[in-house]
Amino acid sequence: MKRREFITLLGGAAATSLVRPLAVRAQQAGKIYRVGLLGGATAIGPADERRRTFVDGLAARGFVEGRNLMLEQRWADARAERLAGMAAELKRANVDVIVTFGYPAALAAKMSAADIPIVVTGAGDPVATGLVEGLARPGGNLTGVTEISTELSAKRLEILKDALPNLGRVAMLWNAADLGMTLRFHAAEGAAQVLGIKVQALGVREPEDFDDAFAAMTRDRPDAILMVSDALTNLNRKRVVEFAMTHRLPTIFENSVLVRDGGLMSYGPKQSALGDRAAELVARILLGSRPADLPLELPMRFEFFINLKTAKSLGLVLPPTLLARADEVIE
Repeated sequence: MKRREFITLLGGAAATSLVRPLAVRAQQAGKIYRVGLLGGATAIGPADERRRTFVDGLAARGFVEGRNLMLEQRWADARAERLAGMAAELKRANVDVIVTFGYPAALAAKMSAADIPIVVTGAGDPVATGLVEGLARPGGNLTGVTEISTELSAKRLEILKDALPNLGRVAMLWNAADLGMTLRFHAAEGAAQVLGIKVQALGVREPEDFDDAFAAMTRDRPDAILMVSDALTNLNRKRVVEFAMTHRLPTIFENSVLVRDGGLMSYGPKQSALGDRAAELVARILLGSRPADLPLELPMRFEFFINLKTAKSLGLVLPPTLLARADEVIE
């Protein structure tokens, strides 16, 4: 088993300059800092990697849950229409900052809690969706961790081609009701055209739509599946993995959770690193920085996972060079 971290150029390096002892001294004595978590998926528990790394990152900067930090959580269970009301609830709860997961949550917070600082994660391209004015100068009350969707989409397709030299068509599954994820799909679609790969576009808007997507792939079989991750697709990820296994279709996802669930491969930002960067931004805001003055950050570290057991069940013999590039090979 071999591991390697992929590094990309990053803007916003100045955000790492926070001196932690000074941060502790700059806190208001006796103050309980309140941070809201708002997401479109199901509630995440203490063991969830995103929550754990975020909370650990805040603790390392002097904000400790149960001592001087309280988390207010709101989760919409893939019902995006509930997010605006939940954002308003967090505003009424007088949170100091709201951390959002996904584009719908970010938009809801921006619209319903306009005077509360917001740190976004997993929201796609915030400039293209209109959440911010620019990466370097976001303006307004919003900053966060963004992504390089075009480059990542191309990378995932290149990995698929390395695994499947005869790859001709990829089914792309995404939440068509989510603007951030739709733009990410279009980035993947554009990358596929450059690579000479045909796309079977399978947009879903609710859980019932997955059956239609599965039926379309059964009628017109693709060579592989690429899934864009958001609250809706993640909540239905096991259905996607089970369908792919039953129909012997290779898959590539955006994070390793789906590979551990039985997916073939994943490539995307390192989740623990994203949590730590979000914690850095939140800590700076709690200490008085304005979101408008904090450039949005691009991911620095990436992970490539392969499930070798799944590959064997699909009858795939992956090239040794591809296996050597993986950060983790699950056997």
